[in-house]
Amino acid sequence: MQRVANCILKTDNHVLMLKKPRRGWYVAPGGKMEAGENIKDSVVREFKEETGLDIQDPELKGSFTFIMKEEGETVQEWMMFTFYTDDYTGELLDESEEGELEWVPVEQVLDKPMAEGDRYIFQHILNQEEQVYGTFVYTTDFTLIDQDLDPS
Repeated sequence: MQRVANCILKTDNHVLMLKKPRRGWYVAPGGKMEAGENIKDSVVREFKEETGLDIQDPELKGSFTFIMKEEGETVQEWMMFTFYTDDYTGELLDESEEGELEWVPVEQVLDKPMAEGDRYIFQHILNQEEQVYGTFVYTTDFTLIDQDLDPS
């Protein structure tokens, strides 16, 4: 099972988001964990690779399972660990190999095009202190067909 770690960085009432070229959807920067890597080391490494920034004291805020189904059968499954921080050092890359980096005002984050599950994740983490756990079930064309969140 693939494991992914990402981080929501909020500072000065803005969130750093990455617009992926494939669908034009916005995500929190992050990426695939390497074999044997712990989730915190992974998110620090991936965030730096994608943004040029060194995040400080990232705190785990969510753990999620994503399932892709086709004709009722699971065809793909992965886990994502989402961190939050409001502190960083370094200079933002002019260009990221992963897409376009953009500082988005907090009140506009949920208006950006993104996977519906990601919208729930951003909404919770930007507005709640507690950790969230969840499962999102999608079709292979990323239509959300089911979700289970704790807390809901």
